[in-house]
Amino acid sequence: MAKKPNTNRTDRPASATDRQAKIQAAQKATSTGGANKITIAGVVVILAIIAVVGGVIWSQKSAEDAVGSGNTSPPAGATVAEGYRSFADVTLKPGAPTVTVFEDFQCPACRDLEAILGTTIADLAESGDIKLNYHVMNFLDDATGAKQSTPVANGAFCAADQGKWQEFHDAAFSGQYTEGTSVTQEQVAAFAKTAGVPDLSAWEACTSAGKYTAYINDSNESAGKLGVTGTPTIRINDQMYSGQTLAPLGTPEGFTKAVQDATK
Repeated sequence: MAKKPNTNRTDRPASATDRQAKIQAAQKATSTGGANKITIAGVVVILAIIAVVGGVIWSQKSAEDAVGSGNTSPPAGATVAEGYRSFADVTLKPGAPTVTVFEDFQCPACRDLEAILGTTIADLAESGDIKLNYHVMNFLDDATGAKQSTPVANGAFCAADQGKWQEFHDAAFSGQYTEGTSVTQEQVAAFAKTAGVPDLSAWEACTSAGKYTAYINDSNESAGKLGVTGTPTIRINDQMYSGQTLAPLGTPEGFTKAVQDATK
């Protein structure tokens, strides 16, 4: 494990069943490095790993070396400080807490957490029980020397331009390539196809230009300033959960209870 850290509802997954179908399609779309099916025993191991080492750790040196562009052009629905809001067209229920997921598209522990909690988190956001923000990081590109975090993040935000953020996000984590592996445009495009991005030519132009690289760099730096020291990290309102403190949230029941406790 590497050290360091519209009211148009048709653009969103219609149900947990649809999301599961897309996850299975993503696993078929990538020939190498795809996420393995998680057995019950595997889930226990994953939760133990999260509790002991807290995912991928962001070293202080890397946090100090992270430099924002100073000329950020965020995607619609995103800010450097808060991240990207998914399901932004959903009306929130009274007292709904804000849940922010800090993750790196190259982070294996993030993939594992998504496999366990992804559907639960998305369902709570889709029903208005939480305001869901994704705070994307790319420190693993520097930590591993492989260019995967930033290209995939660019692909996700370019997909968001066409209303396909959540679909691309889910496909990318389900079909994640091995940590330390650089990805090609064609490999990232496999996620866009699984996500059903309608205009692939526009998407390819967006990703080839690295349209959101400046935003991704600044988002990464911002996470460090907020006190994030590793991925995955989840913040519910102002309460951060990572490492051992993340373990109680590591099941659908545990996460749902934490959300209920934070609902005002």
